[in-house]
Amino acid sequence: MSIFSSMNTTASALTAQRLRMDVISSNIANIDTTRARQVNGEWEPYRRKSVTLTEDNGQFSSFLNKAMNKKENAGNGVKVTSIREDNQTPFKLVYNPTHPDANEDGYVEMPNVDVLTEMVDLISATRSYEANVTVFNASKSMLTKALEIGK
Repeated sequence: MSIFSSMNTTASALTAQRLRMDVISSNIANIDTTRARQVNGEWEPYRRKSVTLTEDNGQFSSFLNKAMNKKENAGNGVKVTSIREDNQTPFKLVYNPTHPDANEDGYVEMPNVDVLTEMVDLISATRSYEANVTVFNASKSMLTKALEIGK
């Protein structure tokens, strides 16, 4: 177990939460994008994206786990396993017959992005990021104090 393992764990969480915030920002920025990509020659609206995080099972195990004859690792942070598009939620239909992408009935398919959901996710990611910054600063402070004791 490295002296910096807590900082590495926290750094992985900071990176993951930053990516979550970037994806959420992209979702909000594309809330009115009706031509994101072509599928079978037809334009399709932007699809909401979400980040999937999992535990990072690195090859290092802690001294405490070895002393207790445990085989599992102490935890090495998180990693992003995928950025998935939401294919389950249908597109929103908005009546706007003057829109260039309106169908023959005057309805436009809009992205399946809900601002309220995105804001809740953004607040969650921001709070997680802030908590990890606090943990990182506490670890840094403890390491600094440990070095001062050794003087």
